Amino acid sequence: MIHITLPDGARREYPGPLTVGEVAASIGPGLAKAALAGKVDGRVVDLSHCIESDAQLAIVTDKDADGLEIIRHSTAHLLAYAVKELFPEAQVTIGPVIDNGFFYDFAYKRPFTPEDLAAIEKRMGELAAKNEPVVRRVLPRDEAVQHFKAQGEHYKAEIIGSIPAGEDVSLYREGGFEDLCRGPHVPSTGRLKHFKLMKVAGAYWRGDQANEQLQRIYGTAWATKDELQAYLRMLEEAEKRDHRRLGRELDLFHLDEHSPGTVFWHPRGWTVWQEVEQYMRRVYRDNGYQEVKGPQILDRALWEKTGHWDKYRDNMFTTESEKRDYALKPMNCPGHILIFKQGIKSYRDLPLRYGEFGQCHRNEPTGGLHGIMRVRGFTQDDGHIFCTEDMILAECVAYTALLQKVYRDFGFADIIYKVATRPAARIGSDAIWDKAEHALMESLRASGCEFVIAPGDGAFYGPKIEYTLKDAIGRQWQCGTMQVDFSMAERLGAEYVAEDSSRRHPVMLHRAIVGSLERFIGILIEQHAGALPAWLSPMQVVVASISEPTADYASEVVKSLQKQGVRAQADLRADKIGYKIREHSLQKVPYILVVGDKEKADGTVAVRARGNQDLGTMPLAGFAERLLADIAAKV
Repeated sequence: MIHITLPDGARREYPGPLTVGEVAASIGPGLAKAALAGKVDGRVVDLSHCIESDAQLAIVTDKDADGLEIIRHSTAHLLAYAVKELFPEAQVTIGPVIDNGFFYDFAYKRPFTPEDLAAIEKRMGELAAKNEPVVRRVLPRDEAVQHFKAQGEHYKAEIIGSIPAGEDVSLYREGGFEDLCRGPHVPSTGRLKHFKLMKVAGAYWRGDQANEQLQRIYGTAWATKDELQAYLRMLEEAEKRDHRRLGRELDLFHLDEHSPGTVFWHPRGWTVWQEVEQYMRRVYRDNGYQEVKGPQILDRALWEKTGHWDKYRDNMFTTESEKRDYALKPMNCPGHILIFKQGIKSYRDLPLRYGEFGQCHRNEPTGGLHGIMRVRGFTQDDGHIFCTEDMILAECVAYTALLQKVYRDFGFADIIYKVATRPAARIGSDAIWDKAEHALMESLRASGCEFVIAPGDGAFYGPKIEYTLKDAIGRQWQCGTMQVDFSMAERLGAEYVAEDSSRRHPVMLHRAIVGSLERFIGILIEQHAGALPAWLSPMQVVVASISEPTADYASEVVKSLQKQGVRAQADLRADKIGYKIREHSLQKVPYILVVGDKEKADGTVAVRARGNQDLGTMPLAGFAERLLADIAAKV
């Protein structure tokens, strides 16, 4: 007899081996119809998978995260099937699942056009409607290589050839198309109903620029029509909020091929930058951080000691002088350790908190650059806390509370917490990693934060908490981090005098709240669709005169506001007032003050708030009080 334990603890008994699909059918016809796959002892498998011994089983449907991933991976195969039907000479390569969808890379003699994309999507719908079964079979590696070579699929044969000799590989067939895949997949193509192809882009075979260029078709797939439509609406909204377009329209910054991956900040954009930086500087000051500044270039020997040279060498900009090798710093940590080492430190000095707006450089590939969101030169609100092991919990709890306040001030209320644990390639003993991971998890529990585990995603020197923001249209942005590091200070010889007069190595907590200021400002622009709150807006008030005789009063209003710290300017042009209002509205100025003869005589201003709100006429002092309250409250 075989005993199957279900997620609710119920146990079912069967006379002999049976498939996951048969178990689902035995539970009920509704579940059998909804089933996409199964999870046997924690491993996701096809419905055709045979259970031959006692096991724990969960039936996977499209309501589960695993089910959605199966739908997307199966839709990638459906895409390849359609491409081979329409373009038989195209060769298939790889087609993985990505966030919100999938892609598949193809080798073809000419670029795919938008018309091709529409035809492929239509053909996918026709193939799905056939409801063809998806069937798995297993072949020895060498036989599978010959199978794909015989079909002219040389890329696929090369992939299989890289698998160790003697191993078997699994193939999945639907209709006339067969593909290499570990699986699992949906039981039939009819389960794939809600998808859309998005775009075509270039990609190098195996991600190597030395190899031939392929064509990558991106698509998205969802469990329901409503989810697909909601995602497409979100993309439309994201297009309106694109920080690159808004950066041009609002004259905030530009990017230039003379310095790829770095940002040219214009006066208005630099004003936003300064508001963010000065805000974070006050956060440093008010929470016990001492601001420091380290050099841009450090000797290679230092990076070798920390372990960064082995891990990040390919992403570091290097230079040479007087037969010594140097690197532009990709992070600030080693510099802060060198500052800590100057002079004798006592346990009474701990925790010692350093903060730096440190400019870093990483040699990101050109294809990975994206506006100011992903760049080669960036500035972090970087901080390092040197402490004892007993201080870790309290420091992490205090940091999480501080981060939550900062995010609220910038308009983000929804935070996702993730603990990234030890990777396979790491430094330090398992005992140290146990302590570090436990401390981070306990700190989140003490903070009342629910969290998920990301196995193996920690840094090579320690685990970390990743703090991810959810923006106004539901997108997620990982920004903040807290990392516990028992190793780097020891590697560079940092010590403090303990209470018993012994020399000990401090624990180092690596932390950043907004992370890259460039990226965070890009997120802010998209979060607010360019209409930044008054405290962040590069121009907070425009005073527009109706006629030339009121120009002097408009200038007086501006001077009065500027004396109170408001970013204000006058528009004294001879243009019609309606034109002025429209122009400054498009520039997303929070407040437009209109002044004419009546306002001049009464010492008042006619106030229009962003969003075409007419707030009426009020005394200048009353408006200034309202505005300054908005700025102080970060409304």
